[in-house]
Amino acid sequence: MAKERDYYEILGVGKNADQDELKNAFRNLARKYHPDINKDPKAEEQFKEINEAYQVLSDPDKRAAYDRFGKAGVSGMGGFDYSQVDLSDILGDLFGFGGFGGFGGFGGSQYRSQTAPRRGADLQSVVTLEFEEATFGVDKEISFVRDEKCTKCQGTGAEPGTTAEKCAHCNGRGEVKTTRQTMFGSMVQVSPCPVCNGKGEIIRTPCTQCHGNGLERKTVKRIVAIPAGVDTGTRIRLSGEGQPGINNGPNGDLYVDVRVKPHKIFQRKDTDIYLDLNINIVQATLGDMIDIPTIDGTEPLKIPAGTQPGRIITLKGKGIPYLRGNGRGDQKVIVNVVIPSSVTPEQRVLLEQLGELLGTEVTPQEKNIWERLKEALNG
Repeated sequence: MAKERDYYEILGVGKNADQDELKNAFRNLARKYHPDINKDPKAEEQFKEINEAYQVLSDPDKRAAYDRFGKAGVSGMGGFDYSQVDLSDILGDLFGFGGFGGFGGFGGSQYRSQTAPRRGADLQSVVTLEFEEATFGVDKEISFVRDEKCTKCQGTGAEPGTTAEKCAHCNGRGEVKTTRQTMFGSMVQVSPCPVCNGKGEIIRTPCTQCHGNGLERKTVKRIVAIPAGVDTGTRIRLSGEGQPGINNGPNGDLYVDVRVKPHKIFQRKDTDIYLDLNINIVQATLGDMIDIPTIDGTEPLKIPAGTQPGRIITLKGKGIPYLRGNGRGDQKVIVNVVIPSSVTPEQRVLLEQLGELLGTEVTPQEKNIWERLKEALNG
């Protein structure tokens, strides 16, 4: 007499296998040995053995009895009734069904009816801002195209004065069921009605404006509140402003992508603003108090005596507002000392005298202006 095979061995799992491992093992073996797939005469018997092992090991009580007493421990526990095991999701993979209305006594439909409410699709739009608008925020009007309820038929799809008829083929359900006999019993496949395309009704006289669709394309305008501190790449979500829902489902959302125009004199890096400032050699040498532009307006800036080319002076809190949280970045003023390309005779005499006083000794710099500028821009 042949030795009975161990259930764990049949499924190819260890004794500590959890429910997910058991289900995956069964699914893989079912794909290989199911009689509707494998035409080997022995496949049906092998598949019954696989099912028997899975039914026992997937039931905590039966599994505990089997682990303790072997097959003798489960022989009196009601036999192997496949209706006690939910295999619909597993066997649905095998046959490619959209869902099951019933299967050998265990059901649970995974098919979503065409008449069920469904969320509308999301839409995308772009808003272009001036540098100042992105910095301080602005209410901006945008326009975009989406589907809206047809103004002629009020969304019914039928020409005014007519109505849609209930589909006789599916009796208005929008779906049909096909029953198939298997070794487990009746398997019911649910699919959209081929006559009404899952709508449950038939429009004999379509609306001439929307051609029976119930929707028409329209340009919609909305005011978008742009928060302070946005930048190119920021995305703003407008809830419920997307495509209309299907069968009274919720609308989708509208996502607005921000684009910011470059400024004539300011450059932005994260929340800091950079400004190139040109001064002459006298201002750099003796120092000066000058007015400079900021995003808030004109501000006084002190140029310390002996300022070197490439020096960066920081104005705290004069940068971009933080998009999330309080406070602002800084304004970084990069000082450039402008050397005149030509001088008057009087200026030449004065510069020559200054040159004699300063002498001709030179001292190499460890870092040039471009290296220092790079360090400043990189933080």
